[in-house]
Amino acid sequence: MQSGWEVPPNGMSYEDLQAWGTQFKEVSDQYQGLMQDMLARLAPSEAADSVYADMRKSFEAGANALVNNPQLLWQTQTRLLQDQWLLWQQSVRALAGEQVTPLITPAKSDRRFKDEAWTQDPYYMAIMQQYLLFSQAVEELVESLDGMDSIQQRNLAFYARQLVSAMAPTNFVSTNPEVIRRTLQTRGQNLVDGLARLREDLENSAEGINVCMTERNAFGIGDNIAVTPGAVAYENELIQLIQYAPSTQQTFKTPLLIVPPWINKYYILDLRQDNSMVKWLVDQGHTVFLISWRNPGSGQHDITWADYMQMGPISAMDAVERACGETSVNLLSYCVGGTLAASTVAYLAATRRADRVKSVTYMATLQDFRDPGDIGVFLNEAVVQGIEHSMQLKGYLDGRSMAYTFNLLRENDLFWSFYINNYLKGDMPAAFDLLHWNTDGTNLPASTHAWYLRHMYLENRLVEPGGIELDGVSIDLRKVSTPSYFVSTREDHIAKWNSTYYGALLPKGPVTFVLGGSGHIAGIVNPPQKNKYGYWRNDALPESHETWLEQATYNEGSWWPHWQTWMTQNGYADSQKMVPVRQPGQGKLDVIESAPGRYVKMTIPDVSSENA
Repeated sequence: MQSGWEVPPNGMSYEDLQAWGTQFKEVSDQYQGLMQDMLARLAPSEAADSVYADMRKSFEAGANALVNNPQLLWQTQTRLLQDQWLLWQQSVRALAGEQVTPLITPAKSDRRFKDEAWTQDPYYMAIMQQYLLFSQAVEELVESLDGMDSIQQRNLAFYARQLVSAMAPTNFVSTNPEVIRRTLQTRGQNLVDGLARLREDLENSAEGINVCMTERNAFGIGDNIAVTPGAVAYENELIQLIQYAPSTQQTFKTPLLIVPPWINKYYILDLRQDNSMVKWLVDQGHTVFLISWRNPGSGQHDITWADYMQMGPISAMDAVERACGETSVNLLSYCVGGTLAASTVAYLAATRRADRVKSVTYMATLQDFRDPGDIGVFLNEAVVQGIEHSMQLKGYLDGRSMAYTFNLLRENDLFWSFYINNYLKGDMPAAFDLLHWNTDGTNLPASTHAWYLRHMYLENRLVEPGGIELDGVSIDLRKVSTPSYFVSTREDHIAKWNSTYYGALLPKGPVTFVLGGSGHIAGIVNPPQKNKYGYWRNDALPESHETWLEQATYNEGSWWPHWQTWMTQNGYADSQKMVPVRQPGQGKLDVIESAPGRYVKMTIPDVSSENA
């Protein structure tokens, strides 16, 4: 049986020892430089300080709850001691060569302990079980606490999980068998390379550490991602409007306008050609227009949510009319772009222009923010005030800070796995288009983002009649008669479907709700040819999401063809009246530049100091 600690059987030569000494001196030098870099970056941040203060309050609330329930603490400690005794007995038997069954094993979704040493080597098997037993005890203890409100308990569970995940034996050189083997094989070069990569990532981070997730130079926007042919047909300070070139002989009469999120870049919908939703829509016969949002800097400090609406969807609709001669569009929206689309449709209804939108589709969109999920941990009053103050100083929220926050929602998959691969094993991350997009964040204008956090997440005012006012107009989602298609995903941790469902109960017009499999990205960007994940349908809309799912029917494959049927059979695309295809530049709008345009290529360092 080979342990991760095993050294070559003949020992080390003098030359080996010299090589090790050289490597560890380099590790030491890299480490000292890293510490200097980190200390230089420890500038006070009101947003970060407010999160730490909330963390302290959460643990204090948990401690007070334990004081009032000493029996729960005693039971937890007793069970842990019993488990430790059983684990010690098992380890003794395993060391004696006996085959033993682990007391606890990782969940199937937990990929941290996939190395054979965790199940074959008694030393590592004991370490793994020790950690899993402790992790289980903490989780169950937090769940069993009484005397805390639901928000306190959610926050405590989140913070406790972060600490427990950070303590995993896989995150340390001395207790990770893969890392130990690599260190012996490379004579420590992996640690040298890893520290260099850590310093590089710190230089490319805002707050926290934005771990590199993919080979930095593997993808180029317009080179091997975002390559569906088209042209920028219109632009203003906030958007470029891309019109895609047709691929069919005829096209549906009503154009399709896509409103993507601006927290990340639009090309999640146009990655490679085999998973591009944009290309698929063009191939189905739609005249596709897409909003490409600007990556804002301090010069866009005062842009508001109403400005996003006017310079975004409404200006785009005007441009589509000039390009195609059509006064109506179908809207297809995603995530926060969907929240904006809902605001826009309600605004148009309130200003007697509802006919400008024939149908609206919301992909993984929150309108009712009753349960924002774990992201709500960072969105209490104190934290939002800290974020607001930080944004006022810079004029925007650095997109890298937002990316770091979202990665912590799935910390083992989106942070610690890359931490181990990049910094401990010294490997370069693999080339992966989805992760390239995930790290290609955008800044968020101070006025827009502060308003959004407060009015939507904190106060949930979008669901209130007249709760939101845009350009002096009170909007009410309950007065929207535009046909709506909602698609959410069952494992979404950003726009949880048990909240997105209740947005579907708001409009008075016809509504279809579909639930896809998988999560926020994979469940939405789910090409039919891959035949993955499946989706649930239920034509009824009962008062609770649980009842809806109980009565729903499961269907294999992608939800995209179901949406296409809904769009065309109901006539929202004027499927009975096909028209000649429209080429970019053919109407009253001239081509500005080829797709994907300039705005999507704006990187965070480029815009952090510009004031255009």
